[in-house]
Amino acid sequence: MLEKIITLEDVSMVDFLGIHNSNIKEVAAAFPESKIISRGNEIRIQGTAPEIIRITDVIDSLLAHYQKYGKITNDNVKGYLNGIAKMPVATGEDDDDVILYGNKGLVVKAKTTNQKLLVEQAGKYDLVFAIGPAGTGKTYTAVAIAVRALKNKEVRKIIITRPAVEAGENLGFLPGDLKEKIDPYLRPIYDALDDMIAPEKLKLYLESRVIEIAPLAYMRGRTLNNAFILLDEAQNTTPMQMKMFLTRMGPSSKAIITGDKSQIDLPKNLKSGLIDSITVLKGIKGISFVELDGSDVVRHRLVKDILAAYEKSEK
Repeated sequence: MLEKIITLEDVSMVDFLGIHNSNIKEVAAAFPESKIISRGNEIRIQGTAPEIIRITDVIDSLLAHYQKYGKITNDNVKGYLNGIAKMPVATGEDDDDVILYGNKGLVVKAKTTNQKLLVEQAGKYDLVFAIGPAGTGKTYTAVAIAVRALKNKEVRKIIITRPAVEAGENLGFLPGDLKEKIDPYLRPIYDALDDMIAPEKLKLYLESRVIEIAPLAYMRGRTLNNAFILLDEAQNTTPMQMKMFLTRMGPSSKAIITGDKSQIDLPKNLKSGLIDSITVLKGIKGISFVELDGSDVVRHRLVKDILAAYEKSEK
């Protein structure tokens, strides 16, 4: 009798194995001549060579399913055992709009016309500007596109950055190390990643710098190759910072720049790098500009009315 050990890395054991190991027990029941034992993050298979190969194929399929959808159901296990790769139960979602299946099976999709356009343009162009007011899903959609590219092995890493500019507040001296100092500025990014990547895997990605989140100043002097780069809150860059960021792109990089022209927190005497870049870069082949508006707001229903009221007042 032969033995093979499969080590499960970056996997939530409960989501993968099922409650009380119900998923792996289902696999074991399908191969009564073999022995399948789950212990810690290891699955130990004992049996003949042909059986071990078949069991390994099933477990590999389940791992691939987990990486894509974030969880495994008993029906999924039965489907793979029957040679049918069953997807999650239909939810009425349009598959064409789904960007990825996030943590615990959360469906992350483009919900509005311009969000769908952003996803489409990100597939066609290496550099995309997503410009629009608060609540239009710019950052969330951009993070989802980047995570999908990483999961599909289209890039080796994700780099997310934003200028550390205070939004009309004086945060003063922040104690702690670099991460603790900049985390308040980057919280929306972490919230999006929490939705899209299992906690154990996200922790590993951050520790190994497969996903890197840093203030814009730390991009200077670097060449970012084979990466998906996101610049968030770009309205708070200066023209010099924007130029610095845009010239970081390596040969195999893609970038999305998000910003809101109505929420510039720079001192009055400084021009926004986002607004400057719209003028400077218009017409360059390979760059796409996607404009989102109030119709794309996916927050509380009042947000649309609030934005419209402020727009009317400013006019």
